[in-house]
Amino acid sequence: MLGAAPAVAQVKSIGKSEGFVDIIAWPGYIERGETDKQYDWVTAFEEKSGCKVRVKAAGTSDEMVALMNEGGFDLVTASGDASLRLISGKRVQPVNISLVPSWKTIDERLQMAPWHTVDNVHYGVPYQWGSNVLMYNTNVFKEAPKSWNIVFEETNLPDGKPNKGRVQAFDGPIYIADAALYLMKHQPQLGIKDPYELTEVQYKAALDLLRKQRGIVQRYWHDAMVQVDDFTNEGVVASSSWPFQVNLLKSQNKSIASIIPEEGATGWADTTMMHVDAPHPNCAYQWLEHSLSPKVQGDLASWFGSVPPVLAACKGNALLGDDGCQTNGLGNFDKIRFWRTPVSKCTTQAEGCVPYYRWVTDYIAILGGR
Repeated sequence: MLGAAPAVAQVKSIGKSEGFVDIIAWPGYIERGETDKQYDWVTAFEEKSGCKVRVKAAGTSDEMVALMNEGGFDLVTASGDASLRLISGKRVQPVNISLVPSWKTIDERLQMAPWHTVDNVHYGVPYQWGSNVLMYNTNVFKEAPKSWNIVFEETNLPDGKPNKGRVQAFDGPIYIADAALYLMKHQPQLGIKDPYELTEVQYKAALDLLRKQRGIVQRYWHDAMVQVDDFTNEGVVASSSWPFQVNLLKSQNKSIASIIPEEGATGWADTTMMHVDAPHPNCAYQWLEHSLSPKVQGDLASWFGSVPPVLAACKGNALLGDDGCQTNGLGNFDKIRFWRTPVSKCTTQAEGCVPYYRWVTDYIAILGGR
């Protein structure tokens, strides 16, 4: 899949700023103080670099890949279920880490991460990471739920009422991995070793679980703010979620908490990657360095509820606080199965695995009731 990818960084030195940098990003990832004036890591960069930041928000990894295929952008904050697709599709270029002095400050666990490093070549700069958590209403769950079963299987909740119509699931094909992770514990006879590396039999079992789940799901969510409203006004009491929604609801004094259940959790480790035909590479490299500053990393982690790959950001940041990284899940790294693009040639199953294009087709069918 990846053997033919280019292995040499195109940019050897940073030249004159082109005046702009165009970035595809997850909502909330690049803030200029328009939502909350405390959260602004764009204005100072623009003033210092002379590069105007233009952001195109994307709500799913598939949308990010499609936009990068269209071209015209410099950078993308890609999750692990998109990054290898972008590398194999030759949509991104290797990064010259000698032009990013702060690279050496990145958590060593992420420097060689397989979702952005191929044959020891880096195709991006780590930006943030976090886990998909089980968010729940503490009025319904007086004690934290121990298992993901409350969102996968029809059951009564602690308040005596059914979970049907009161739980949500993620609107993305990569959610098949969440089902596979659940089955690793509850159907060990399937022999699932990695939730992103599924044989035909294992894959069918995951799809069967998701088809049953459809009968209890109130909404398949991908918009964080819509999910916040659903927990506030629509009677939703449990769902896979991100720390961003948890923190936001808590800040509004809602009865909300989150946990990583006994089965573990999937998660995301996002990488800022440069388009192979980036129109503004000099501004792009300046942004890559800016993105790794402890101030930016800490402010972003505070805003999004994520964990910074630059650990220096965990101390001394007024917005994040000295306990913010722990609150956002710094200690959960080893519990997380980070998003990764499923491929047919896999390491844990000798017979091969079901590739991602099948995940896309089949998950769309499940959402449509098939």
